[in-house]
Amino acid sequence: MDKSGKKIRVLVAKPGLDGHDRGARVVARALRDAGFEVIYTGLHQTPEQVAETALQEDVDVVGLSILSGAHMTLVPRIKKLLQDNGMNEVMMIVGGIIPEDDAEKLVSEGYAEQIFTPGDPLDKITGYISNNFK
Repeated sequence: MDKSGKKIRVLVAKPGLDGHDRGARVVARALRDAGFEVIYTGLHQTPEQVAETALQEDVDVVGLSILSGAHMTLVPRIKKLLQDNGMNEVMMIVGGIIPEDDAEKLVSEGYAEQIFTPGDPLDKITGYISNNFK
């Protein structure tokens, strides 16, 4: 819940050609169990589809799961599309196989607020959103 008592709406998206979604499904379930309202896109979403779903569903948070190695292309593209749709206040978090240098760059350049990697506890993800959503 946000500070006003409204459920935080989280979009969990699998952009790109990566066909592995077990982790995204586990995270989506953990978010739901923690009281978030969750929308899951399914596999093989284009950046445009992710941004359009975020807009249509009026989400507060976009969580991207990327295991394909295309994070340095997909994350900035999706962030730009969200901004183009006037969704500048949407929190973006990313999870997946992301090298530390790339993770630091995505965060420092403002494309993502936080990067999560395999093995991070689920309560780290749910807690991050709860504690940092404005």
